[in-house]
Amino acid sequence: MEDVARVAGVSHQTVSRVLNNHPNVSSKTRERVEQAITELGYRRNTAARSLVTRRSQTIGVLGSEMAQYGPSHTLLGVQQAARDAGYFVSVAGLREVTPETIKDAIAHFMDQSVDGIVVTVPHPGTFDVLKEVTTQVPMVAVGSVGDEELTGATVDQREGARLAVHHLLELGHRRIGHLSGPADWIDAAARIEGWHAALAEAGVEPAELIEGDWSAECGYREGLKIAQERAMTALFVANDQMALGVLRAFSEAGVEVPGDISIVGFDDQPEAAYFIPPLTTVAQDFEALGQRCIALLLDRLESGVIGTPATVVPRLVVRSTTAPARS
Repeated sequence: MEDVARVAGVSHQTVSRVLNNHPNVSSKTRERVEQAITELGYRRNTAARSLVTRRSQTIGVLGSEMAQYGPSHTLLGVQQAARDAGYFVSVAGLREVTPETIKDAIAHFMDQSVDGIVVTVPHPGTFDVLKEVTTQVPMVAVGSVGDEELTGATVDQREGARLAVHHLLELGHRRIGHLSGPADWIDAAARIEGWHAALAEAGVEPAELIEGDWSAECGYREGLKIAQERAMTALFVANDQMALGVLRAFSEAGVEVPGDISIVGFDDQPEAAYFIPPLTTVAQDFEALGQRCIALLLDRLESGVIGTPATVVPRLVVRSTTAPARS
């Protein structure tokens, strides 16, 4: 650091402020210090720094179901927000979600001396297990609505489902079915609740509820059945992957989208705009979700106070798979 200070023509303390993202450094001074760091190839000694600050600058992220779009992009959002805040991320992925595997992963993080833990396990029993675990570091959970023991950040899944169904109702649809995710997923259950609630508010009886498994194969299989029965004019699908399978099935069965049936997906994955036809869907802001999680974690790390849970509001993206219901 003294070498960097000499080359940049600043004090040792100024170099320290730049390294720690202190706000009271002018942009020109910060630029000179960063140029000197690059020129000299300086890397801070994290082991020595940890001895002084008693922090590892590492956050543990516990996740599962990483093959699925939602969990994987939640992890990316958390990871990016942590790095933007100057933290490294240590990831533990669970192949099987049980109280034992969750507790073992938390213990592993404690052995690594992480400064905090973010949990992104989308199954209902997870929060109860976390409340039984004693840690010396703050912990937040994606999907937790917050209480005296555990806070977190979440996307308002019920609101997302309401947006989808309300859009279909505005188009005149009254027979609106739902192809859901697995019942043991927090997000899937919330989307089912939102579908029911939106229809109830409009005084409309729900059409068929079909439980899926998030896969395009499942969407294809169930889509063939729906095409044969012709019992609904609109379908709210719990994720874009299943919606892709449904579109393939309808195409093969000669069902026109949106002429015969309208479809709304969920997630707004990048490929959704390039489906045939382009998919109307509900977008989740995973970057904002990650930022809210890390902000809650760091606030608690600094203050020791459990913060108010944060909610990210989804938005409807209207494309070409929805149209007014035929009379």
